[in-house]
Amino acid sequence: MNIGQVISNKRDNKELSKEEIEFFVTEYVKGTVTDYQAAALVMAIYINGMTKEETTNLTLAMANSGETLDLSVLNKTVVDKHSSGGVGDKITIVLMPIIASLGIPVAKMSGRGLGFTGGTIDKLESIPGYNTEIPVEKFIEIVKKTGISVIGQTANLAPADKKLYALRDTIACVGSMPLIASSIMSKKIAAGAEKIVLDVTVGSGAFMRTKEDATKISKLMKEIGTLAGRETVCVLTNMDEPVGKAVGNTLEILETIECLKGNLPADIKEIILGIGSQIIKLAGEGDNLEENKNKILENINNGKAYNKFLELISSQGGDISYIENPEKFEKAKYVIPVISEESGYISEIDARTVGEISVELGAGRVRKEDSIDHAVGIIVERKIADKVEKGETLAYIHANDEKKGKEAARKLKETYKIISQKVEPEKYILDII
Repeated sequence: MNIGQVISNKRDNKELSKEEIEFFVTEYVKGTVTDYQAAALVMAIYINGMTKEETTNLTLAMANSGETLDLSVLNKTVVDKHSSGGVGDKITIVLMPIIASLGIPVAKMSGRGLGFTGGTIDKLESIPGYNTEIPVEKFIEIVKKTGISVIGQTANLAPADKKLYALRDTIACVGSMPLIASSIMSKKIAAGAEKIVLDVTVGSGAFMRTKEDATKISKLMKEIGTLAGRETVCVLTNMDEPVGKAVGNTLEILETIECLKGNLPADIKEIILGIGSQIIKLAGEGDNLEENKNKILENINNGKAYNKFLELISSQGGDISYIENPEKFEKAKYVIPVISEESGYISEIDARTVGEISVELGAGRVRKEDSIDHAVGIIVERKIADKVEKGETLAYIHANDEKKGKEAARKLKETYKIISQKVEPEKYILDII
């Protein structure tokens, strides 16, 4: 078998065999297949697509291209939760301690932010001392002891996906559904998930801009899960505006603390109940979704979820005095209000622009090697369907550079659309597949 034949087969729109796909992935990771050869194959896939069987075989080959985690030692069903990314998306950090407090093990590997979407690991690292880079053995040990650990992805987890993702970005082949689906699912399978709940975000602040595209890729990932022996549920969530109020690392941790104390914004509450009830069901801890939602609310109200969050932080070296006394967190030097110049109802907030503004403030990174400023970000006070009067505050910019802060306030004001007619509130969960 040679790579030239594999490329020409896909170029001619032939279905690649399992052996051809495994050959390509293995040799690409070794380096015997070059980037230019891989680029030719990826472009052929981008143009001609892949069947469900090809996509599944690519997913499994990438999942097995490096180390894979065996979580069977936990002796319980592990359900992984993954978000396709968004703005102000702190759902993982709020929800995972709740799930662990219900006796369902959480062994979670998360990523960093790149571009306008934030990363769970960056947010957790804004807590002084919290260590996201611990050995796999320690990771498993913590889950056994406390029921929860959240760390960064290990260097050798699905290395083929890392190489292919970087390549796709450079040759304008990111937007291929088979390649997106196999990228997401390969990491979840390699991370040892038995069952998977995917939070597929939809809207201006998401990779999938329309519900139709989100539904299509959700069905594909669900089918990959089925063929790979991993039961998968996809929850489509609204990302036409930021999730909750806070956008930025420390600011989102502060909002997480409030949520775990029972002060949940409507969108975060609906999303954690929708996704959390599915996780509980997949874990075999309750088939009735409404009862599962009540279990979640009960453990927020009785403090068990908050206490589990403290346990998560302390077990990975974090200073829980910051969680117990949030005023200890370092604050941005400048807090600049964004004032409405008209009265009416908010009809639109471009979530992508909000994310891009937060990156410009320093809360995110454009390149992987960029450093981030944990203290800066945005607090969105008024959201879609809210009534606002002229002179009222729409949002607050948290900045460490006054010039950048004022420019951010100007840009953020422009992203709000205010109309005279009453606006219907947004639906936060759009569908479950």
